[in-house]
Amino acid sequence: MKDAFSSYHPLVNFLYFVMVIACSMFFLHPACLIISLFFSFAYSIYLNGKKAIRFNFLVMLPMLIITALINPAFNHEGVTILTYLDNGNPLTLESITFGIASAAMLITVICWFSCYNAVMTSDKFIYLFGKLIPAMSLIFSMVLRFVPTFKAQFQRVSDSQKCVGRDISNGGVITRIRHGIRIMSIMITWVLENAIETSDSMRSRGYGLKGRTAYSNYTFDRRDRWALGALTLAGGYVWISSLCGAMYFRYYPSMKGHGLSAFTISGLGAYAVMCAIPLIMNVWEDRKWKHLQSKI
Repeated sequence: MKDAFSSYHPLVNFLYFVMVIACSMFFLHPACLIISLFFSFAYSIYLNGKKAIRFNFLVMLPMLIITALINPAFNHEGVTILTYLDNGNPLTLESITFGIASAAMLITVICWFSCYNAVMTSDKFIYLFGKLIPAMSLIFSMVLRFVPTFKAQFQRVSDSQKCVGRDISNGGVITRIRHGIRIMSIMITWVLENAIETSDSMRSRGYGLKGRTAYSNYTFDRRDRWALGALTLAGGYVWISSLCGAMYFRYYPSMKGHGLSAFTISGLGAYAVMCAIPLIMNVWEDRKWKHLQSKI
């Protein structure tokens, strides 16, 4: 399934992810965490399909549970004491709740970054920042694509070593360690050579030189202006709401947040709309496509 949001201008894509990731990191209100977690899960599944479903439920949810259990094991702040541990330390409701909130924030940010990697390709990032910070933009784009590229190359090297009986699954413990060290040595050599080749290739193309022009097929059209306007309105209202305390919530020493009011509800609604913008765009484009097909 093609993602319509990915076809928008790179500025719209980048601004959206900066806004949702920043809000996910700083808004620890339970409602904000639930909204951001839900839409990050939904968008990652829309982008990556069954692969994202397996990763989210088999990796992310166990990580959420483990991370949530760590905080009350070491943090004993809070006024609502539920019971006492064997070592005499209190187990408080606030420490449990804050552990769940911190874990949800961590998982949400990871999910948003997975969506970012799928939408913001290296050419989009270089298009945005190639003229401002050419060296840093190239390094950052290489870092973003390093993990999937390294994983694919590692699989190829492992398969080739397996053909000659030097895989980490062959032999005893010492032999397997030697085979693993050999594979890692090959991978380190490949990483260094690949970095040097990329650097020489970009230098030979004149990348970063003053006055250098570059071809780009990105145009900021009317559709992008509408999308940027929607992001600005929703994000601006969320920012105003946060400044007025609508997103405020504390966990220590006791849990307390901004009272439920029309302003709080509208701020949370704007936050939900901001997080749901890519899904809204995809639903809208799907409906337009089906409507056009019905006329044929």
